[in-house]
Amino acid sequence: MSIYDYTVFALYVAGMVAVAGIFYRRNKSFKDMFAAGGQSPWWVSGLSSYMTLFSAGTFVVWGGLAYKHGMVAISINMASGLAALLVGFFIASRWKALNIATPATYIELRFGRTAVHYYTWMLMLVRIIGSAVALYALSTILVPLLPGATDGNGEVSVIPIILICGLVIVAYTIIGGLWAVLMTDVLQFIVLSISVLFTVWLALGDSGGLAAFAQAVPVNFLDFTSAGYSWFFLLGWCAIHLFMLGAEWAFVQRHISVPSQRDARKGALLFGALYIISPAIWLLPAMVYRTVDPTADPEQAYILMSQAVLPLGMLGLVAAAMFSATASMVSSQINVFAGVMTDRIYCGLLRPGASDGESVWAGRVAAALLGLAIIALAMAIPYLGGAEKVVFSLMSLFISPMFAPALWGLFSRHISASAVWLTAGVAVTLGVLLKYLAAPTGMLAAIPQFDGLVQWTADNARSLDIYIGVVAPLVVLSLLEIRGRLKARAAAGWLSLQSVAVHRETDAEASAADGRLPLMIVTWSVLACAAITTLLTLVNPGVRFEMATLSLLLFITAAILGRLLAKPGLREEPTINAPQARA
Repeated sequence: MSIYDYTVFALYVAGMVAVAGIFYRRNKSFKDMFAAGGQSPWWVSGLSSYMTLFSAGTFVVWGGLAYKHGMVAISINMASGLAALLVGFFIASRWKALNIATPATYIELRFGRTAVHYYTWMLMLVRIIGSAVALYALSTILVPLLPGATDGNGEVSVIPIILICGLVIVAYTIIGGLWAVLMTDVLQFIVLSISVLFTVWLALGDSGGLAAFAQAVPVNFLDFTSAGYSWFFLLGWCAIHLFMLGAEWAFVQRHISVPSQRDARKGALLFGALYIISPAIWLLPAMVYRTVDPTADPEQAYILMSQAVLPLGMLGLVAAAMFSATASMVSSQINVFAGVMTDRIYCGLLRPGASDGESVWAGRVAAALLGLAIIALAMAIPYLGGAEKVVFSLMSLFISPMFAPALWGLFSRHISASAVWLTAGVAVTLGVLLKYLAAPTGMLAAIPQFDGLVQWTADNARSLDIYIGVVAPLVVLSLLEIRGRLKARAAAGWLSLQSVAVHRETDAEASAADGRLPLMIVTWSVLACAAITTLLTLVNPGVRFEMATLSLLLFITAAILGRLLAKPGLREEPTINAPQARA
């Protein structure tokens, strides 16, 4: 990268920390720190949810799949978007109606204290590992772009990048709480959109346009299903993401951080609409690179395409987008579990009568500890010999079966805490059997009597997660639902949940106005991007028209946002602040 790229990347990182500083004084209570005071604008919640699903691995894994198999990578991600739309129509507003400050409160009310410990520690372990892997993946992508990161022997090292990126993420999460996480997610969306759209424009220009691209790709490259990814897989993938987006704590936190149930619904629908449309855009550079170099490393396809077409300074924006994607995912997990640790351990056990100020500082300490644990694990990954992948694979057996009863319990009064344990037990048993024991290299492969089962698992390798994570939980929960209906009485957890839920939203809550500050930050951020691209136009004579066009579009966008900001009906601070259950 050039000095211009380094400058753009540094300005972006500084901007993220500055945004956190703006929201520092807003964190006066536990609810402010971990639920944005219940006053996040719906569009901020929707864009933050969208970015939370990204990481640097998104460009590596899905970019690699798009390079190898084409359109099917877009189909799979659109299935995630469909799941998000279903969450918007049927689920998001129910979370807001529960009147809670953390998702752990719901688990305790609905399924009991033992279940909340199981959810808390299992999810925390898996998400810390996942965040560390994402941070490590980011560092491996940035190493070729940021030469000079070497260890004592002069060898290229990912450690400095992990340390710098990790500390920046932890810093702005600690300083600004959920407000900082939400708003930096919005900034990350802006940077990601600019970098991806510009890369697509130049990539298609270099390849001769869409028509030439379509003629140059292999047979079946533009089919919606291929390479073993069937319609059954897409349906199952949608169901898995319905469980995840509807019940995973990072997404639930977005649903409960807005002023009203209607805002929760609108935020989730925005997320879903974006994820239906955008995969065809941000996966296109990797697909186009298949026509440029059919023998390239698939996992490097996206960054190689970017390096091939982007002018001075814009590669720094792509590096910022990669950093953004990972930062969004990691900061979301830190904020969620720091909130749970503060609520459950500090305020619940150590200091039951803690003031709002104490709980905010306890939350910052918890966020720091979690962030440092993620950084340490990410730096250790090169020395683990791949062990983290085995652990993450084993833990993933628990995740979808954990979300299924949590989501089912939002709608049904008939399942009890037993649903959590039975669903997990059946799914883990099937997972160990099908993914490990009956795998072609597993113990059962050596026993002739199990040849049929081993062959079936080999033939359905891509669908095993669907059977384990969707079919098995739904069968178990359906049987428990039938049993509960035959007993004709509501589970105790359901009755406890109703005691804190808001059944009817007031007109004031439903019409609460968005604050001016989030829109102001977005407006100035777009204006800053426009100024940067204008300056870069001067040092890129070869693509001056394209850069000038991009700058003009950004200035027009900033002007439109400025007009919205000047509307007299936009209030500085929403005043609705209904009490919420915290424990």
